[in-house]
Amino acid sequence: MIEIRIKKGEPLEKALRRMKKKLDREGTLKEVRNHRHFEKPSEKKRRRMKVAKFNAMLSARYADM
Repeated sequence: MIEIRIKKGEPLEKALRRMKKKLDREGTLKEVRNHRHFEKPSEKKRRRMKVAKFNAMLSARYADM
């Protein structure tokens, strides 16, 4: 559970922004969105392989820099 403490005199919008950043860093929203529907193990494997392939491509592209 994420806990955000609002500082005295802090605008609510700023606290919401901090909360959203914290949620994004922890990956909570992404996980909730992934659990909205059932994903077959084969689909999950295919998605993970696609992400791994993309990351490998980026690593290879920027390895010389």
